[in-house]
Parts: sequence; C-alpha cells; structure tokens
Amino acid sequence: MTVADATPDLEHIDQSDRAFIGHPKGLGYLGFTEACERFSYYSMQTLLTLYMVNYLLLAGHIEGVAGLGWLREWHYPGLEGQPLASAIFGDYTSLVYLMPILGGIIADKLTGRRVALIAGGLVMALGHFLMAIEGAFLFALLALIVGVGLFKGNIATQVGELYGEHDLRRAMAFQIFYIFINVSVIAAPLISGTLGQEVGWHYGFGCAGVVMVLGLGIYLSGQKWLPADLGVAQQDRSKLIGRVVGGAIGIAALVILWLMISGILFSSWVVGTISALALIALLYWFLTRNLGDADKSRVLSLCILIPVLAIALLTNQEIFNAYLIWGDQQFNLTFMGRTLPSSWLITLDAILSFSMLVAVAAFWKWWSFKRREPDEISKMIIGSLFTIAGGLCLFMAALTQPEGGKIGLFWPVMFHLMNSIGFAHILPISLALFTKIAPKQITATVIGLYYLSFFAANKAVGYVGGLYSSLPTTTFWLLHIASAAFGLVAFIVFKMMIGKRMTGGAPASATA
Repeated sequence: MTVADATPDLEHIDQSDRAFIGHPKGLGYLGFTEACERFSYYSMQTLLTLYMVNYLLLAGHIEGVAGLGWLREWHYPGLEGQPLASAIFGDYTSLVYLMPILGGIIADKLTGRRVALIAGGLVMALGHFLMAIEGAFLFALLALIVGVGLFKGNIATQVGELYGEHDLRRAMAFQIFYIFINVSVIAAPLISGTLGQEVGWHYGFGCAGVVMVLGLGIYLSGQKWLPADLGVAQQDRSKLIGRVVGGAIGIAALVILWLMISGILFSSWVVGTISALALIALLYWFLTRNLGDADKSRVLSLCILIPVLAIALLTNQEIFNAYLIWGDQQFNLTFMGRTLPSSWLITLDAILSFSMLVAVAAFWKWWSFKRREPDEISKMIIGSLFTIAGGLCLFMAALTQPEGGKIGLFWPVMFHLMNSIGFAHILPISLALFTKIAPKQITATVIGLYYLSFFAANKAVGYVGGLYSSLPTTTFWLLHIASAAFGLVAFIVFKMMIGKRMTGGAPASATA
C-alpha cells in the first residue's frame, strides 16, 4: 500500500459536526473506547506483579501454571519469587510497547483499522478472563500482548481522521482524548486494584475484562460516526477473518521468537550491552540507507537518545514493579483506621502526573512572557534533576525506616511529586524533540523509534527490579538515582556537543 492509500477520505467529514462538546460525535465514541481499553490495561499492569509475588508464584500455585516450568528452564534460569515476577513483568510490558508497530502494519496491509481494533479488543478481553484460570496465566499474557498490538496502534489514528486538513479543532481533540486516558489510569487501581487485593485477584482481572467488552460495545455502536476505513478493508471482505487470525498468530509467533532470542542476546549485562549496541547500529544502517549526510547525523543522534531515554526512564517505569511490591510490604498505608490497598499508590502517581503535566506546561507558558523559554534539551536536563530528587526521596524512605516498623507516606508522596515533575519535563518534551530532529522523510517512523525507548526501559526494569530481593533497599534505589544521573549527564553532553546544531536548524515540516 502506498502512502496515498493510507490518507483518510476527508470529503465525507461533516465540518459542522459539533455534537460532542464542540467536536465530532465520533470523538466521544473513540474517547470512551480508549478509556475502557486503558482501564483494562492499567488494571492489569497494577495487579500483575502483586498477583505473582503474593499468590501465583508461591508454592502450591506455581506448579499448576502451564508452560512456566519449561519457560524458566530456557528463559528465566535460576529465577524464582520476586526476581522471576520482575522478569516476567519486564517482558510483558516491553512487548506491549513493541507489538503495536506490527498491529499497525496488519491494519494497513491486511484488514483495515476497524477490524484490527475490534479483534484486538476481543483478544484483550479473552486475556483478562483467562487470568481467572491460574494454569492459563502465560496464555493470558500472550493474548493481552497480541490484543494490545492489534488495538493500540489503530485508535489514535482515527481521532485525527475525524477532522479536515485545516480544522483547528484537531489539537484540542487529542487533548480531550488524553484526558479520557488519564481518568482511566486514575480509576483502574481504585476499582480493579481494590477488587483484586481485597476481594480476590480474579475479580480484579475479571473487572478489567468486563470493561474491555464494554469499550468494544461503545466502539461498535458508534460505527456510523467514525471515519471511513482504509481501502484494504473493502477488498475481499470474505477473507478478513482469515487475515486477522493470521496476523494475530504472526504476532504471537514473533513474541515467542523474541523471548527465545532475547534470552540469548541479554544473557548477561556484558552480552546485553554488546547486543544493544549492535541492534542500534543495525537500526541506524536501515534508516539511513537513502539519506544525505546531514540527515544521517540527525538519525544518529536519535539512535543515541533511545538507550539514553530508556535508562533515564528506569525509575518511572519501576513504579509498577519493585516499587509497588516495596510499598505493599513496607509502607504504612493506614488512613483513618483503614489499611488502604497498595494499588492506590498508582492512583496517587497518576493524579500527580496529570496535575504536573498541566502545571509544568502552564509554568513555562508564564515564563515565556517574561524570559526566554528553555529549549527541549534544557527542559529534559531540568527533568533529570527532579527525577534524581525523586530517587533520593526513595533512598531517604529506606534509610529512615524504623527497625521493625513501616515507612510513613511523607517520602513516598514526595517521590511521586518530584518524579511527576521530572516526567512532565522528559516524556512529552522528548517526543517533541524526536519529531523536531527527525528528517522529514521518516518523521512517522521516528515516532515508532521513540517508543522503542519504553520497550527498552521496561525490559531493563525486568532485570533491575529483580535485584530488589537481593540488595539492601538503599542500594537498590541508589541504582535508580544513578540511572537518572546518567540521563542528566548524557543530556548535558548532547546539548554541549550537538544539541544546538540538531535542534536549531530542524526543518519546519519535521515538527508537524
């Protein structure tokens, strides 16, 4: 399919459609659908490590998980308990960021976006319901990875296609869409997390599955208000089911292949570092085959930033893994005579993250009225300082824990605040930097490259999080402070050596 084939048909769009708070009615259907999908995803991410450490991987349960013994022999040798849970978490969350690339290809080439999205939602719901069967745990994770792959890459695109080329409402539409996501991230731990921890693990996972089915129902009911699908969806409609099944099997096969390969590529820190450098070199060669020298320099800077961002993101991504286990075991979560579920720490983080995104954007807007606003790299340097401060809060929490007692919430709350300010300075701004530096010929591809940082960060979290059980807690968090400090130094070096040349002369089209 050519690029032109993927261009949305804008002639069918009713520019006067303002039925949903001044926006097309389809935005409401897509927003609620995405809210349900994100609710189900963050329900899973919140409960997964807690479920494994506190229940599934304990004696009497782990023996019944189909395929886990075989997987431990060749992919997780010598791991058990919390380190094993961390490694599984790292593989699951990293693949969730990688597979949407394949899902987008399947939609563009084989099925169209609607069919791929519906199939992805169904497979995700199946995965959540399979979590109720202990023996099917690995199959549930595989189904969730496949489902997210088919779903995630094919909904945000439809938001943009609701608007004409010159419709000024487009930017606000994505802000509204993002609000739907944030509300879901806040709500998921409160509802599914509470059900899972206080009623029964399977109730939490089941709740996520029910909400996913609800989201599919919303999406199906709004079909006539959604943008026209890609032309490929109209070709040989009788073969669509076969294409979807083939695509899903293909994703599952690639997941298994990656697990087999990654077990060799990342068998140790030395081998893993060499493998990562080789993969980055291969990626650079693939992207720059037809580019000029100036654009090759831009791509090289982006390839360098991928592992730097992955390391800088380590503390933030650890929140769902070892941090949550630590909080569950060591934090004093008693409030007004009631012990709160540890999953509510994720809600606290989500509230502060959203609030600080708004606050930081407003602050720099105010700052720009009086002084020159810092460039992207400078803001990321500032963000790294706040991330280091957040890690120091966790270090202080561990250092000041009374012997035989629990940790009060002052330092953890300060961590979430500092880390959220750092998050607001690094995550959205680094995405803007990627699109700014990118050669205009491959801007869309660069967005995929950006999310490789999350893939790598979550893969690293799986390894680093496993050290929680074997290291003193203070040392464990010092490692995360070191990762943020590495990001700080790398961003400073980037700014000093190539930052001005790369960010100052980027073509305007690259920022669109």
